[in-house]
Amino acid sequence: MSFTSDVKSEICLDTLDDYQAKAQLCALMQVKATLHMNWQGMYVSFQMENAGIIKHIYGLIKRLYHVDCRLSVLKKMQLKKNNIYRLQIYEKASEILEDLMILNDTGLHSAPPYKWIRSEKNARAYLQGCFLASGSINSPKTTNYHCEITTTTQALGQGIKKIMERFLLPARLIERKNVWVVYIKAGDKIADLLRLCNASNALFQFEDNRIQRDFYNQLTRLDNCEVANEMKTFKAAKEQIECIEIIERHANTLTISEKIVRVMDVRKEHPEANINELCEIVYEKYGEKISKSGMKHRLSKIRTMAAPWRKCDETEN
Repeated sequence: MSFTSDVKSEICLDTLDDYQAKAQLCALMQVKATLHMNWQGMYVSFQMENAGIIKHIYGLIKRLYHVDCRLSVLKKMQLKKNNIYRLQIYEKASEILEDLMILNDTGLHSAPPYKWIRSEKNARAYLQGCFLASGSINSPKTTNYHCEITTTTQALGQGIKKIMERFLLPARLIERKNVWVVYIKAGDKIADLLRLCNASNALFQFEDNRIQRDFYNQLTRLDNCEVANEMKTFKAAKEQIECIEIIERHANTLTISEKIVRVMDVRKEHPEANINELCEIVYEKYGEKISKSGMKHRLSKIRTMAAPWRKCDETEN
């Protein structure tokens, strides 16, 4: 099973009171149901590949309206040969839609009814229904975070987006291939959505993978930073040793202080040492305390002393 399927299975197990159940069923109807008319009148149908969600919808309708729905299984013959589960509601279809405030005298309404999103608990149940109907979340093991809910109308997409923003979830709405997509990219906000939907096990799995990946990414960044610093130290040390060798070749023409000589000797003996380590070695070998800035000053002095002859060497080459 995919991570999305795990989340949906857990949402279906959540305990709801009647108002929450109606809010969730309303969202399922608005996002996923299809309204039909035939010679017998009006009926509503759901069609999904997830048998668990179809069973959940059947249970909600049976519990709230005491209606028996018609269930059928279709077999796909192309590409993925998954079963398609169809649920059809013939009895009390108009009454159910009116009670859920999806249908009234002015027609069908695609925006979330205020009655079902007014309270926090009902709004959460409505989001659960939206996610059950058409939501998806990338596996937490992937490198990018992405959660989305697709709708067929812009009004419903905007309504879902506003509900998410009410819970401080920074959702965005885009049109993609004739559908409207409400999506979230931030990993911590996707975790908040799972928490809102009472998908605790999925939340723990998502957070565990997210923390592990972020930890390893941080380690990688630190390793890269350390390697970069080592390369920088190695490059600087190599240049300093070249300058020392130049000074030693022309020592008879220069006056070199004892402090500079000490640094030259220490640098030659420890070409891999960084500035702090050079300070410690000078103290251990000569008993002289020198600060980091003092060491940088002496190394800069060595570079300045060697500069005239380095320039000549570069010109000759």
